[in-house]
Amino acid sequence: MTNILLVEDDKEIVKNLSLFLQEEGFRVRAVSGQKDALEQIEEHGQEIDLVLLDVSLQDGNGFAVCAAVKANTEIPVIFLTASGDEYSTVTGLDMGADDYISKPFRPRELISRMKGVLRRCGRTQAVLELGDVRVDTLGGTVTKNGQEIILSALEYRLLLIFINNKGIVLTRNKLLEEIWDAAGE
Repeated sequence: MTNILLVEDDKEIVKNLSLFLQEEGFRVRAVSGQKDALEQIEEHGQEIDLVLLDVSLQDGNGFAVCAAVKANTEIPVIFLTASGDEYSTVTGLDMGADDYISKPFRPRELISRMKGVLRRCGRTQAVLELGDVRVDTLGGTVTKNGQEIILSALEYRLLLIFINNKGIVLTRNKLLEEIWDAAGE
């Protein structure tokens, strides 16, 4: 299971986003301030797969947290913030953030961006399961009920795209974009 550190001081956002992410199969640990975020990263950094980070925190700011994360770990960071002005966005990305999403955001788009960042940073699970279908992404094999299924390269890429976008309707353009992105990795 993918472990998310959510650094957000708005209790309503924490509650709703944590519930949504848990329903999508993520394990969420939430903190509200800079000090708590830095403590979590120091104590549990090995377990954290991704940080979702607000810029404005109750005892500091997300830029300081991002700088500390990027200086000491390889944990990917996505800013999730109401500070959507160009200066804040550029500052966050220049500090090494892997993505920057302005509030209000669309939850399904957030999931898709999180999965993209996790994939690019090599933090995806090696074995994906959907019902009785099991995909070993390291070995490149697919089994159903223990029996190997032989797929073409395109079929394999499509299966991965569908598994990684469970519950999301993909437009033709998005599907083609994902296929080309997967082919380039």
